[in-house]
Amino acid sequence: MTQSKLPIGFPRLRHTLRTVWNQRTLHLMMLPGLACLLLFSYVPMYGIVIAFQNYQLGDVIGMSSWVGFQYFVDFFQTRDVWQILRNTVAMSMLRLLVGFPVPILLALLLNECQSQGYKRVVQTVSYLPHFISWVVVTAIVMQFLSNDDGAVNELLLSLRLIDQPIMFMGESRYFWMIVVLSDVWKNVGWNTIIYLSAISSINMELYDAAAIDGANRLQEARHVTAPGIAPTVIILLILQISKLLNTSFEEIMLFTNDMKNSMVKDVAEVIDTYVLRYGIRQMRFSYAAAVGLFCSIVSILLAGDFQLH
Repeated sequence: MTQSKLPIGFPRLRHTLRTVWNQRTLHLMMLPGLACLLLFSYVPMYGIVIAFQNYQLGDVIGMSSWVGFQYFVDFFQTRDVWQILRNTVAMSMLRLLVGFPVPILLALLLNECQSQGYKRVVQTVSYLPHFISWVVVTAIVMQFLSNDDGAVNELLLSLRLIDQPIMFMGESRYFWMIVVLSDVWKNVGWNTIIYLSAISSINMELYDAAAIDGANRLQEARHVTAPGIAPTVIILLILQISKLLNTSFEEIMLFTNDMKNSMVKDVAEVIDTYVLRYGIRQMRFSYAAAVGLFCSIVSILLAGDFQLH
């Protein structure tokens, strides 16, 4: 019976080994990234156990006393838990509704642009903000929205649309949109590159066939380009939805000056900032791990549910 299996399995194994050997350079190039992935993403997963233990700084991970789901219960019994969840989900949903379609539309518009020079300029200008740190971006936004000499207030005053400057960074009703639009401005160009790459992989014969059938440019974009990038859009949409409980931590911390701006705290406090302030800084590491694990489980469930559908 063993000999009967050899002709089926052994040639496949030999072919696989030969392929690995022929591509040894590529596999060696992959090793540093794989090592970083294992070291920083998979090895620390063992620390999840402290979410169910009364871990204190200096304890050996896994050797502390067990408390079960106590820290999860404590989190949901927190006075402001529903406000924190509301802020987190609201900003994530706004970022999804506003920020997700913009790079797709920009990619479609750039694909229809006839001037290659203009296309390169727009593409370069749009993705340059991605390489600027959030420290600089928030400083620029706050300067533009300043109620003293900010460009936005100066423009609104000159157009007589307002009688006195608006304190954009001090009013809760503006905070969510400022965060979302800042995130869109910073990342729209970088995300556009992904969709332009997907568009470039579409078979040009499909455009030729559409042109023969009498389709104009708008119809080609609707019936050829859009379906061609649909798989990429769906994958990125699933990834974006899975981050529903993960917001731009650095951006929010900088806009609120580490939550010292109490005027917008009621709309600015999200799970990430809450974990830092009430978990890490107060050395409640088990509590912080429990809240982080809750967010991770929700992300996995959201991603898995959308993949099943």
